Amino acid sequence: MRIKLETLPHQTRALEAINKKFPGIDKYSDDPDANYIYANPLIKGRYQEKNNIDIKMETGTGKTYVYTRMMYELHKQHGLFKFIIVVPSPSIKEGTRSFITSDYAKQHFSEFYENTSVQLNVINKGDFNSRSGRKNFPAQLSEFVEATRQNVNQIQVLLINAGMLNSKNMKSSDYDQTLLGGETCPLKAIAATRPVVIIDEPHRFPRDKKFYKMIEELKPQWIVRFGATFPEITEGRGKNKVVKRDYYRGEPQFDLNAIDSFNQGLVKGIDIDYPDLSKEEASNLYKVKSAKPRELTLTKDGKEYTIKNGENLADIDPEFAGSITYEGSSDHLLSNGLALEKDMKLIPGIYSTSYQDQIITEAIDKHFKAEKANFLRPNNAPKIKTLSLFFIDSIYSFRGSKDGNGKGWLAEHFEKILTKKLKDEIEEAEFAISDREKEYASFLKATLKSLNSDNQDVYAGYFSEDNANSDEEIQKQVDDILKNKEKLLSFKDKNGNWITRRFLFSKWTLREGWDNPNVFVIAKLRSSGSENSKIQEVGRGLRLPVDENGHRLPQEEWQSRLSFLISFDEEEFASKLVGEINSDVRIKIDKTKLTDDMVDLAVKEIQKDNPDYSKKDLLNKLGKLGVIDFDHNFEDRVTVDNEEMSGYDAFMKLYPAVEHKTHIVEGTVRDMKAAKIDPTRIKLRKSNWDMLKDLWQQLARRQMIVYSDGMNEQAASIAKEVFRNDDNFVIHSREIIHQEIRSGQDKTKVEIRDTRQDYNSGYYTLAYGKFLKQLAVSTNLSVNLINNLMIDAMARFNNQKKYINEKTLANLIRDFNKRFNEVLKENYHYQKLDFYSNTSIYNSQKQEFVDTVPATALGIYSDNAVEDDKYLYDRPPLRFDSTDPELKILKRTYDDKIIAFGKLPKSAIKIPRYDKGTTTPDFIFVIEREDGQNSYLVVETKAENMRKDDEVITSIQKNYFDQLKNSNVYYKMATSEDDFRNKLQEVEDSEEIN
Repeated sequence: MRIKLETLPHQTRALEAINKKFPGIDKYSDDPDANYIYANPLIKGRYQEKNNIDIKMETGTGKTYVYTRMMYELHKQHGLFKFIIVVPSPSIKEGTRSFITSDYAKQHFSEFYENTSVQLNVINKGDFNSRSGRKNFPAQLSEFVEATRQNVNQIQVLLINAGMLNSKNMKSSDYDQTLLGGETCPLKAIAATRPVVIIDEPHRFPRDKKFYKMIEELKPQWIVRFGATFPEITEGRGKNKVVKRDYYRGEPQFDLNAIDSFNQGLVKGIDIDYPDLSKEEASNLYKVKSAKPRELTLTKDGKEYTIKNGENLADIDPEFAGSITYEGSSDHLLSNGLALEKDMKLIPGIYSTSYQDQIITEAIDKHFKAEKANFLRPNNAPKIKTLSLFFIDSIYSFRGSKDGNGKGWLAEHFEKILTKKLKDEIEEAEFAISDREKEYASFLKATLKSLNSDNQDVYAGYFSEDNANSDEEIQKQVDDILKNKEKLLSFKDKNGNWITRRFLFSKWTLREGWDNPNVFVIAKLRSSGSENSKIQEVGRGLRLPVDENGHRLPQEEWQSRLSFLISFDEEEFASKLVGEINSDVRIKIDKTKLTDDMVDLAVKEIQKDNPDYSKKDLLNKLGKLGVIDFDHNFEDRVTVDNEEMSGYDAFMKLYPAVEHKTHIVEGTVRDMKAAKIDPTRIKLRKSNWDMLKDLWQQLARRQMIVYSDGMNEQAASIAKEVFRNDDNFVIHSREIIHQEIRSGQDKTKVEIRDTRQDYNSGYYTLAYGKFLKQLAVSTNLSVNLINNLMIDAMARFNNQKKYINEKTLANLIRDFNKRFNEVLKENYHYQKLDFYSNTSIYNSQKQEFVDTVPATALGIYSDNAVEDDKYLYDRPPLRFDSTDPELKILKRTYDDKIIAFGKLPKSAIKIPRYDKGTTTPDFIFVIEREDGQNSYLVVETKAENMRKDDEVITSIQKNYFDQLKNSNVYYKMATSEDDFRNKLQEVEDSEEIN
């Protein structure tokens, strides 16, 4: 399989924010080196920290994609071609290198940036080693520094980690070579290229520390920092002391925080699990009194225990199993990698072999639960490969003794537990009926066969010690984990054999930098300490998965969550994680007073549908309702929608987006020991849905859009107009415009004289064949027609190939589609086909409704609801996307004529759009008629000032339902709760119902 990248809306918004804040190229500089061919063009406001920007994106949302795309975009738009990516560690460097150099990334970016490529130069430890007695520069460094602007299609990127940047090799000047004709110091040579610097994981580069100072030595013209977390700074002293995040310009220029990431379904939801300990085991705990480089002091029941370097903790308590020793050092480490801090608690029982077996067993159970759901997806949807990641104490517990002989005890235990589980699953799979179930049984059998072979391929490990290991089998495992992401995500190799590897082991080596979207289980067989970021710990499993075809899947299209298994000493992990997520917001909620920040946030959300809405409008409404007083304090009691509550609760009820933007949705992170129900899925009330079965058998029948006769001729006619429009044909070149102000000949006037200079040769063009193909795909026009129109058009431009480029392509596509869609919307109808399709709510093969749907498919907000037997779903809370009219419609009380109602999930009815894609209305109502039959009211809710796309959607839906030719189905569009009430009354009063 090949991963297929796509640009997601939040990534597009990040790129737009970067483009908006880019200072621009200084085209009028009098710097004599402005056109220095080894350096970037000069940027306005260069070298000024106030120009730098921050882009905040949560772990797993694609910041590496965004900054890679940013480099392409800045090169295309402004001619910048030298970038430096600075990362904190070698592991993150490897992850970045792997992405940028991957075939799937290169293919994706080539679709947007024709003939442009990235030359990635990576500097690693050992690259400066002397050869033949001479001290030379690494080839990667020379390539980056001495590349010129003359290669207009290549972007030069230098990737370096903090330790390498701060090394003596980078600062030294005693090389036997020179760069740029005379420079002997790498740092100075790099600075001469006037680079743009990208900082990944900025919290690891505080601006007052040495690593950031080294970045400043690179003399970057512009810095863009990308991260989920930024450094902290302290301002003031004593009671006035304030700790806050250190942002350029005081705030991120794009802020996709943890709350938005989880609430918008951009990352997986999380289930936290841990095995119980007996009361006796749980109370047997030691506390760290002090941890020094050479000595550790623990206390228990008032007694002190001293452990020196190399001594075993089992000497003070046999429950500390696994030969755990104190290694000391400046990090105060145990031999299992745990960094100790004062007052940390240690529970010996969680280090026992039997306890670790419990976690392994639970992790394997969680794995197969997720794997079956992902393999046996409803409606034979493409399979999802399921991976599990284990963080363990020691490489020797996995690989065996230091000499590499045999297997470690943990690997042996894992194999034993996994073998038993596989046999149980295979026995159950013997009763498989469907082809997909039989296929899964084959996958399980291949897994067991491999596990029992001499060279099993079911699980693998990667540890930092592996970098010095020459064993061929170990190197193969390491390469598969680090470099062969697509292989890990695939089910079969090129010969059709099952790829059974899906369990991975590491000693925190994969904690950062490495990622795989299909990690569904993470098991920690060791404690991580008290101060680590909880989001960082779960970060390896947050990304949304891809299916076997490489397509990224939105959250509503799969059911599994990330299962995160921890030990008993971290039982508060879930609450700490929720607290960390909720703290990742710059707007603080005040429950006593309406703050300006709260008002601004509410107004900003309303303006998405009503651009003219103002702060004054909101305050007037809250004042009239009695929610706030004249000083904007919340009133103690107020009645809203016949319900009494506090003013603060009323505000949140009226503007749920405020809470949604400042608090994670309940159930996104679950402590499975406390969880009783699954708030992430909504159960259908089948008795009510069965009233809709006859209708859904009609709706499940596929409909094809058929265009009116003569549309091909109209399309050809429109195409001729588009290709005759000379404004659509543009030249795509880069120029520096130098303007001089001079006195005119008569000395009484001044004149501005422009001098245009190409700072690279040639123009951006597209291959003619690719140009025609993309036009044909995007417009559905025949290649022959396009070719003939292009011949005529190019004759007007003297057949200059420079007009055949991406900008011309985009102009032609946009102009044609805009004109043609105006004609299409009046000239199409639906034609029923002879086959049926499944939707998110209905299985057409079994002719029955599904059991549950994802909560996010019904709406991003939630609200408590009074139990109503007519509702289509079994369990509150209500899910909705807007307060008015959606929430108000859901909370209304309906007369006896309405016998069932509810909100429709996304993709419940797949109505084809003439402009591509599908659409689904918002609500459905079952109305009992006097003749005992049922009628159905389908409702789409929109704001009064509908946007263009809203008008298209309502037009399509009306057309679709009108052509059902079924008198008992009514379609209405409502812009408010009052509007809905009137439309409902019209239907109830109709002659057909009465």
